[in-house]
Amino acid sequence: MSNVQNPTRRTVLSGLATVGLATAGSAALIRPARAAQVLRIGHLTDISGPYSATSGATSIICARQAIEDFNPAAHNMQVELIPADHQNNPDIAMGIAREWFDRGDIDAVLELNNSAIALAMNTLTKQKNKVHLNSGAVTAALTGPACTENMVHWTYDSWMLAHGPSLSLTKSGYKAWYIIAPDYAFGVSLTQDCTRFVEAQGGKVLGVSKHPFPGVTDFSSYLLAAQASGAKVIALANGGNDIVNCMKQAREFGLPQQGIRMVALAAQTTDIHGMGLDAGQGLINTQPFYWDLNDRTRAFTKRVLPKTPDNYPSMTHAGAYSATLHYLKAAAELGVDKAKASGRDTVAMMKRLPTDDDCFGVGSVREDGRKLHATYLFEAKSPAESKSQWDVQKVIDTIPLEQSFRPLNEGGCPLIKA
Repeated sequence: MSNVQNPTRRTVLSGLATVGLATAGSAALIRPARAAQVLRIGHLTDISGPYSATSGATSIICARQAIEDFNPAAHNMQVELIPADHQNNPDIAMGIAREWFDRGDIDAVLELNNSAIALAMNTLTKQKNKVHLNSGAVTAALTGPACTENMVHWTYDSWMLAHGPSLSLTKSGYKAWYIIAPDYAFGVSLTQDCTRFVEAQGGKVLGVSKHPFPGVTDFSSYLLAAQASGAKVIALANGGNDIVNCMKQAREFGLPQQGIRMVALAAQTTDIHGMGLDAGQGLINTQPFYWDLNDRTRAFTKRVLPKTPDNYPSMTHAGAYSATLHYLKAAAELGVDKAKASGRDTVAMMKRLPTDDDCFGVGSVREDGRKLHATYLFEAKSPAESKSQWDVQKVIDTIPLEQSFRPLNEGGCPLIKA
């Protein structure tokens, strides 16, 4: 389990919501809609579950930081952020979202760090003409067959997360792979993309172990199956506490010590801190953000850290900040009344405006809704290399913006005309 201290769901929802309260398993309790000039963002995240350290309370704080940095008063705007815990349950998530849209005057929904929930939300936001600011889900289908005019996909996706490690290690001679993945859309998407990239470089995936989600803490049978396969790389296509537990158990079994390379396709800085460098050293992954990457990421971290001292921002947290900030810029450019009237028009404005923020630097939003920015191949440091508690990763390669995400013509997004 991660050693990051997280507030309870009740503390987060009561302390951070400006209006309303979303309760577990029930409809959101929303105050009556007020003046039309108030822009309202519903923040659906994992506050109490296995992804709570990499999303949850810190993501909410980062989204609030984006609102503060934007300074709505300077644009004659009011902005409210209403958080809710989706509990990794699509039924709960969609119930909250419908209540928000129908009774709560919510204009955009943020994060949704669960691929099954994100895919369902795509349909609902299109129906309701709201904005889907997806800064947390992994599945690349969001900018593929499932793309819509109402959605932007921020931060990362399965193509990006799998592309860097798969190509780098396979080109270096690590041709035999084994994948451990959760048995739902997130794991399926990562497994498919990783397999494709490994095979394209002449490698082979010797096997895939699928585990239930959520609720598994003992990964020994999956790790031993990977070891028995003769794989030289074990790729973890899971996330959050599942990565932490896998890596701790892999170290107990001596897998890295036997020369097996460990890749965590969706690992974040918080995960590596949670498992500790004794277990995590040498772990490979791709990220677009690291708190100590450059002067701008350090400046961002300095602003949010007093509000979340026990949990440094990771890439999902940074994505919540970046997506929120650009959404507000687009709404200001369009006008709040028009932004509230049409999610499609707001997303179109987000695509027209260039992106630039302290987390991801300069970039853009592509026609299929894909947010573009540079990414980086990271390796977890050894304990001897680390200079402080959160000094856990080092850059081993930089992947430029134009190579970091799936080419536009390969996704199958129906918005793209041949």
